[in-house]
Amino acid sequence: MAEVRLEHVWKIYDNGVEAVKDATFTVEDKEFVVLLGPSGCGKTTTLRMIAGLEEITKGTIYIDGKVVNDVEPKDRDIAMVFQNYALYPHMTVYENMAFGLRLRKFPKAEIDKRVKEAARILGIENLLDRKPRQLSGGQRQRVAVGRAIVRNPKVFLFDEPLSNLDAKLRVQMRAELKKLHHRLEATIVYVTHDQVEAMTMANKIVVIKDGVIQQIGDPHTIYNKPANKFVAGFIGSPPMNFINAKIIRGEGGLWVQTSGFKVKVPKEYEDALADYIDKDVTFGIRPENIYDKMFAYAPTPENTITGMVDVVEPLGSETILHVKVGDDLITAKVDPKTKAQEGQNIDLVLDMERMHVFDPETEKAVI
Repeated sequence: MAEVRLEHVWKIYDNGVEAVKDATFTVEDKEFVVLLGPSGCGKTTTLRMIAGLEEITKGTIYIDGKVVNDVEPKDRDIAMVFQNYALYPHMTVYENMAFGLRLRKFPKAEIDKRVKEAARILGIENLLDRKPRQLSGGQRQRVAVGRAIVRNPKVFLFDEPLSNLDAKLRVQMRAELKKLHHRLEATIVYVTHDQVEAMTMANKIVVIKDGVIQQIGDPHTIYNKPANKFVAGFIGSPPMNFINAKIIRGEGGLWVQTSGFKVKVPKEYEDALADYIDKDVTFGIRPENIYDKMFAYAPTPENTITGMVDVVEPLGSETILHVKVGDDLITAKVDPKTKAQEGQNIDLVLDMERMHVFDPETEKAVI
């Protein structure tokens, strides 16, 4: 397997649209890196430039230490799995998986060995004689991955391979791909708009917006220490609450004041907020860091707010509450045993150790 490195890579189309702007990141050998962002952000274009399917406007791409800007896709030693599996309908599973090797004039015995080994890894040995029309969506997806595995490439490129599957199968295939990565010790670059896929599978996430990389980090860092408001809002479900607020000095230290409540800033964050006293900020807190007071650990008046329940969404393992507090509608993910009812007041406890603050102009994270 091999390292993939992008240095100041741009993609500018003839009409002037800048699809990818100054992309610089490294996919280490054997690493699983996810390019994550909304539709149209440039993640697939970036993947296609790595594959050689899109021409680079500016910058340099290295695979295994070699510049590949002008290298044909077939000579880059990569294998790509697309959103559309593009299996040949008239061929069996075996023939589909063997097709690329036959084009490269591999010996028949080597082809047979590679196809059967890939089928064993993917658990599709019993499907080798079937045609694609006889397969389920998940089975077709496995065949498409198998077709890539038999190539034994330096780098695997996945372009939203699970988006055509139903929710239950997506969960199953996420686990399968993660196990496959460990088994093959493969270098993988994976494109998705689904933050759950990114969080569960990646060693490293590259978050992209409007062609610009917003943050690069492991899932834990991206979730807990987002670089800006966009990353904070894109990762997490339901998304982070963003509330217009002001940092004020009050009894015992600094406080966050909004239209409907006032909560105390933990001591360890006061230095970081020193330049924002009496200034507007965006206060952020995730729904999972807001608790029904009846089930909260050690609530205090300093971190407790009161609002009126607007909507209750019971999900079995948890309950989502939409609560009106002042001018703001706050989402909380609370204990399913909550007694909250629509139209009634509720006391909520905020875990201020997990608070976030963003500069309202730059949208960069202060905390």
